[in-house]
This record gives sequence, C-alpha cells and structure tokens, in this order.
Amino acid sequence: MLYLGIDLGTSSIKLVVMDENGEIKASAGGEYGLSFPKPGWSEQNPSDWVTQMEASIQKLGEQINLKDIAGISFGGQMHGLVILDENDNVIRPAILWNDGRTQEECDYLNKTIGREKISAYTANMALTGFTAPKILWVKKNEPENFAKIAKIMLPKDYLAYLLSGVHCTDVSDASGMLLMDVEHKCWSKEMMELCEVKEEQLAKIFESYEVVGIIKKDVAERLGLSENVKIIAGAGDNAAGAVGTGTTKDGMCIVSLGTSGTVFVSCDKFAVDDANALHMFAHANGKYHLMGCMLSAASSNKWWMDEIIGTKEYAEEQKKIAALGGNHVYYLPYLMGERTPHNNPNARGTFTGMTMDTTRADMTQAVLEGVTFALRDSIEIARSLGVKIDRVRATGGGAKSPLWRKMLANIMNVSVEVINSEEGPGYGGAILAAVGCGAFASVEEAGDKLIRVVDVTEPDAELVAKYEKKYQVFRKLYPALQPVFDEVANI
Repeated sequence: MLYLGIDLGTSSIKLVVMDENGEIKASAGGEYGLSFPKPGWSEQNPSDWVTQMEASIQKLGEQINLKDIAGISFGGQMHGLVILDENDNVIRPAILWNDGRTQEECDYLNKTIGREKISAYTANMALTGFTAPKILWVKKNEPENFAKIAKIMLPKDYLAYLLSGVHCTDVSDASGMLLMDVEHKCWSKEMMELCEVKEEQLAKIFESYEVVGIIKKDVAERLGLSENVKIIAGAGDNAAGAVGTGTTKDGMCIVSLGTSGTVFVSCDKFAVDDANALHMFAHANGKYHLMGCMLSAASSNKWWMDEIIGTKEYAEEQKKIAALGGNHVYYLPYLMGERTPHNNPNARGTFTGMTMDTTRADMTQAVLEGVTFALRDSIEIARSLGVKIDRVRATGGGAKSPLWRKMLANIMNVSVEVINSEEGPGYGGAILAAVGCGAFASVEEAGDKLIRVVDVTEPDAELVAKYEKKYQVFRKLYPALQPVFDEVANI
C-alpha cells in the first residue's frame, strides 16, 4: 500500500507518496500567493490551497495508481486562522503565522491578563503569530465576521475537513493556537472565556497519528482515490518534520540551519521554562516537544556573503577558516530582532572584538559561530529543564557545510548526525499516514525502521573547552547591549 503526506507550506504545497519501506514513489506540488493588505499583515485564500492540493493529486496519478493510496495525512503551516460560518464556508481570508497585526492583543494577554496566567493555561506566552490573538483581533476589528464564526480551524485541518467531513485538529498544531491546555491536551476553558469562543466552535482534538475519518465518497470519486482511504490527523510543520527525521524519542533533537534557525527537542515529560523562552507543545508521537526559534540563522551567512563581501562562493570562503576556537571576533545574529530566548524585536546584529589584524576569514567565522552560539541558548534552556541532549540531527541548507556541523558539535558538545531523508514535513505526514493505517505500531517504530544516520561529526574535547569559554563571553553581549538596542530603535 501507499501513504500520502501533504505538506501545506506558506507559499507552496508539496505532496509525497511513500510505500511501507519508506521509499518515495511519487511527488508533486504547486505554488500559491500571499496577500499583504497592510504593512505587517499576511493573508491567504484557503481556496488556493484546495486548488493546488487537488491539482497535485492529479499529478500524482500520472506517476502511481491513486487507488493504491491507503491513507492521507498532513504537515502544515501553523497558527493560521481559518474561520467558517454555519454552512462551513470560509468567512474571510486566512490570517497567517507571519502576520504581525496582533501586538495589541498580545500585550493584553501577556501584560493585562499576565504572562504567568497565560502560561499556566497554555504552557506558552502570547506571540503575534499565534491563533488566539488573531481571534481577539477579529472580535474587535471585524465584529460582523466574529458573529458568523461556527468553526475555528487551522490551515492543514481545513484540508482534512474537506477530505473527511470531520472538523478535526491534532495536538501538535493545536498547541500553537494558545487555546489548548498543552499538558492535558484539551481546550483551555480559561482561554475560551478570554477569547469569547465556545468549545463547539473548536475542532475535535486527535493525536497526530489517529484516524479522523474516511474520505468522503464524492471526493474520492472526483479525485480518483479509493473510497476506503483513511484520513489521519497529521501535525504542525515542525512536528511533522521531526517525524520525517525520526526525532521522536526523549532527548532527540533537531537543529535546523535554514533561513531561520530552529531547535526542536523531543521529550517524554511536560516541562515549561520560567521565562517561556521555549515553546512547549505536544509532539506528533503522543508526547511533547520543546522548541526555540532564532530569526536569522543561515540568512546571517547569506547576508554576510551576498551583501557585505559580495560573493556566492560560500564553500570557498569557509576554506579560509583555520583555527576553530581561536577567533576573537564575536557576532550577534539579530538582524531581524530575535525570538528565542530574548523575544526582542529591537535586538540587532553586531560585531565585537575586531582589531587591526582581524581578517575577512575571522569575520566569516564569527558569523557562523555567532549563529551556533545563539542556537545553543535554546539547547541550554532545554538542558536546564532536565532534558539530556548529547546528539542532534542537523537539517537545513546550512547543515550541508561540514565546517558548520563541526562548529555545532563542539559549541554544543554533542554528536551531530546527518540522516538519509531530506523530505521534511511531507515525508513526516506520509509516515503518520502509515502509522494510522497500521503499517507501524508507533511513530517511534516507523522512525527506527525508515530513518538512517549516514554521517556523524563528533565533538573534540579540546575544542569543546575552547568554545565553552567563548560561549560564556557571547552570553554577556546581549544583556550589555540591550539598552542600546532599545535606544537605537526609538531614535
């Protein structure tokens, strides 16, 4: 049998079909636009997702027999607000995760209600990307639309509804709404009261690997699928991506060196740090995960290479770096402000420690090291909560650099693994579909059988000691400069 994973991204959709051995048999996708009605706003028409999903399924039919697909599941962009009326029609364009219009609502939740209370209800603090602040914004600014709401959904769950007829969500994606009691995996009564929504307006919560229903007969006929296809809940993009890399056991960790940087830590036990610097969400394996995000990871290196020194020869520049652990230049990678752990949009990028003998290679090295130090901040918060992290799986474009992987290993004092799969959330969705259909007994078993480590970079004790001293200096730079960042922002 075959299993279909649908990755609903911010600008495109990707469909991946695998067999029970994890081999990819077909893939297809399509793009759609975003609209920006006002500065800082970001919206999308859910009908565009549907159009591209259905077109992509037809493309799959040119590569495989669609009747062989036994299950469909999802990975999807998180936090987006999709609201339906009593006839299940979309009321307004979806407000996306990267929409920044809700600062006033976040201030109300974090400051007026209180961050500690919000964290007690949901295990997280309010951020502009989250769904609950969007609901409050609609209530205040579009009361006529708020009055029409019969169902509140997330982007991927809207696709699952159209396929199955079930208003559903999964625990990992629902964790990012700021409406769910993450510890107990149920809707928070307190948050529903704050947002003035009723439980019947929210979708039914499933574990990510659970079957929510069978495909609707008319949909199966129209798309050429079997009428017996199971629809499995799926997961938010980060959790689905973790499933696709086999990161499902306690202490397993992904470090993503993409445009932004992510630290994703799978953990068996529920744990929240005092400052809410890390997100605490439910994981797609039935347990939990911690997640930190920095805004300028590989994009810091791209900025330095493309805009400052003017070259596309990234690998050649890295060849000039010789003495790891001996560089005296430090870089703060806050080109776009920062989320984890500082949550400060006013933070900025800086270089510190240059002298007359500082070289171009020193500066390049400082950029790579600064990003890695900043990612270690998230690792240290997870470790402070009792999570043992001694190995990470490196993903994203930056992880293709052997030098950057060596820095990761020695700055974080971990083994850095590269795996055989690079398919991301779509592949994770396909794995969840296979688990839901009974091809594997659990998400963990699927990861053990399908994901292989193909390369490992081990830490060197001498370099670890050198980088430990440098990291302790790095940690002092942001607190020292924070007042300056705020002053600069107000000029």
